[in-house]
Amino acid sequence: MGSKVIYLDNAATTQPNGEALRRAAAEAEELFYNPSALYGGGLAAREQIRLARESLLGRIADARFELIFTSCGTEADNHAIFCGGRRGNVVTTAGEHAAVYAACTELKNRGVEPRFAPVGRDGRADAERLLALVDDKTSLVSVVHVNNETGAVNDVAALAKRVKEKNPRCLFHSDGVQAFGKLPFRLTEEIDLYSVSAHKIGGLKGTGALIKRKSLSLPPFVYGGGQEGGLRSGTENFLGILAFSHAAEEKFRGLEADAARLSDFREALFHRLGDRFVRISPQDGSPYLLTVAARGLRGEILQRMLEERGVIVGTGSACSSKKPYSRVIEACGYGKDVLGGVIRISFSPSTTEEEIGRAADALNDAARELGERIG
Repeated sequence: MGSKVIYLDNAATTQPNGEALRRAAAEAEELFYNPSALYGGGLAAREQIRLARESLLGRIADARFELIFTSCGTEADNHAIFCGGRRGNVVTTAGEHAAVYAACTELKNRGVEPRFAPVGRDGRADAERLLALVDDKTSLVSVVHVNNETGAVNDVAALAKRVKEKNPRCLFHSDGVQAFGKLPFRLTEEIDLYSVSAHKIGGLKGTGALIKRKSLSLPPFVYGGGQEGGLRSGTENFLGILAFSHAAEEKFRGLEADAARLSDFREALFHRLGDRFVRISPQDGSPYLLTVAARGLRGEILQRMLEERGVIVGTGSACSSKKPYSRVIEACGYGKDVLGGVIRISFSPSTTEEEIGRAADALNDAARELGERIG
């Protein structure tokens, strides 16, 4: 990718942190042994995984929790849904990431009733209507921490507490993929399961984790050699795990300063956009994400025009980009004139003020040109 390209699709994936990758590669080259082996090299590799696990877990949780490495955030979500919601009904929202939404939909084929609570115009869960769906047969509730398409932040700690008050036996899970390393947050005792991903914070694709309450007995999701405490068998992704830990170390070091700066950038970018653009993201949402819509225009055409101008943005979740409209934005209640023109702009700590200005100019220019073209 050339130096002149402005990359603003960091909610889809981030550029790997170079220093984290170099450190992990050096360690993986030296400790290439199978971590399950009982000789010295294997034991040393296993110890490095233990240290990485402790480091990552300590960022957001205390000793009441443990961390299971997975291949990605989607696998972590699936583990939580399929192994935690095995009876009665499961409650989630219409604005969830596809990994949760599709998994909950599949539960119907397994004899578990999925229930979907509505979301507001900004993608935030409707707490009262969600809680109304919880009853004594609810086995699990799953609510995304940061909506991956709008940036709306759900108060999952408060929601989990209210769910437990209504049904103490019910498990509470949150997809924290867009929150981990971006928002100051620590898991509370009412949250049972929490999913995270490496490549959203400068780690490598192919690595994620499910954080769970230690006292929770959860069935395995992948069977085999008994790795990850028997909950996720398979030879560990040693390079990915170490890179995840090192990237998180860097990300959490500047978490609050980055969030403050990017919040200012997000607002500056929006205020430079023309009247054609409708704001979908809330002002109190994630500082890393701004979703807008160019009313009456096609988002995918704007995306291509922006790339020609050296700016890369998204049109929604990369995990559901084959659909004509975003399911999540549609659930927010917008009509086709807005749904067709959705643009998701997402930042990283390396985003600069100059890039924000250039991106705003490119967005306005492309929207003006496309508007004139279609009359």
